[in-house]
Amino acid sequence: MSDPYSWLKLIHIISATVLFGTGLGTAFQMWMANRTGDVRAIAAVASNVVIADYVFTTPAVIIQPVSGIALIWIMGYDPFSPWLIAAYALFVLTGACWTPVVAIQRRLRNIARDCASSGRPLPDEYHRLMRRWIVLGIPAFSAVLVIFWLMVTKPVLW
Repeated sequence: MSDPYSWLKLIHIISATVLFGTGLGTAFQMWMANRTGDVRAIAAVASNVVIADYVFTTPAVIIQPVSGIALIWIMGYDPFSPWLIAAYALFVLTGACWTPVVAIQRRLRNIARDCASSGRPLPDEYHRLMRRWIVLGIPAFSAVLVIFWLMVTKPVLW
């Protein structure tokens, strides 16, 4: 595997896998911890979710468009093909959902830490933020699934 295309495609696929897998894995862990109502468990999981976003998700979010643009160029695709425009729009939608989620996760972590150390129950603010976190996650994950479909099928859209 010495050609640039193969390396770029591998990097693109791995970063997409990391992006989706980390997001799905951390979302599942956060949701399950939240369901327990155990403030200490929620604080620990929320801390790990924030770390995972910085260590795994953020680099993948950067690598995806860089490697994608390079692949478009190497393959000679029209960067304004409808399937690519749809993918760009969905990537932006995902980012528009993910950006506030990162801030929400930090706030959820801080609230849970404070409650765990003081023995207080989680306040209404925590539950409001958790609902917002879920509401933003649904379109973000859905958009990524559609992006995967677009990348695999490269459909004629219009």
